[in-house]
This record gives sequence, structure tokens and C-alpha cells, in this order.
Amino acid sequence: MITIVIVSALLLLAFAGLCYTYWQLLLCRRQARILNSHRLAANSAIQKSRMDLLEVRNRARLLEDTVSNGASAVEKLHKAISNTTFGLIDLFSRDEDFRQTARKARETHDETSQQIYRTVRTTNKALHILADTLIIGKAEKRLASRKCGTTPGSEDSQ
Repeated sequence: MITIVIVSALLLLAFAGLCYTYWQLLLCRRQARILNSHRLAANSAIQKSRMDLLEVRNRARLLEDTVSNGASAVEKLHKAISNTTFGLIDLFSRDEDFRQTARKARETHDETSQQIYRTVRTTNKALHILADTLIIGKAEKRLASRKCGTTPGSEDSQ
């Protein structure tokens, strides 16, 4: 009879230990799920900031290309109008002095317009580099500081 009581007590103790272990397992699994969800949220935020940076870069590149291509299109149209105008003057003018003056004016006009369009493209490129340095560089530095573990308000990220 005592052995039955001892065996029953040991079985009850083993069952209680098993229940406690199972309860601890459930708690650990719950904490692991919470930790995993926090990790996924952090990775998602990092990925979002990377995508935002990529979008800013692409928009800046698109803007630069648009201004450059627009300047080229306007330059071609301007050159076509100028060639037509000066060609008609050269074709229909009866006075040779007037033709020579028109040719000199055409050369001056063409050189000046080429310089202006070259300046527009150069300025556009310089503005793109400046924007890249100021805006995109700062965003990259901020993203890199998050990777390294520094806080966004520290001196490294500014």
C-alpha cells in the first residue's frame, strides 16, 4: 500500500513537472513569435528606408535627364529656326554686304546659343551633384548610421 502511495505521488510529481515544462514551452514559443515579429518590423522599416532612398535617387536622375533632354530638344528646334531664317536671308538677299553681315550674325548667334545650352546642361549637372551630395548623401548617412547601431540624433548621423 505504501508503494502505491509513493508511486502515485511520484507519478503526480512527474505529471506536475511535465505540465510545468509544457507551460514554459508555450511561454517561450509566444516570446519567440513576438521577437520574430519585432525583427520583421525592423527589417521592414530598413527596407522601406532603402526603397525611399532609391526612389529619391531615381526621381533626381529622371529630373536631370528631363532637363538635359528638354534643353537638347529646344536647342534643336532653335537651331532649325535659326538655320531657316539665316538660310532664307542668304538665299533671298540681293546685297552682298548684308549677306556677309548676316553670316557673321549667324556665326555669333550659333556660338552664343551653343554656349547657353552647354551652360544649361552644365548647371543642371552641377545642381544634380549638389542635390545628390546634400539630400541623398545625408539620407545614406542616416541609413548607414542605423545599420551600425548609432541613434539618428547622434553626431555621426548629422
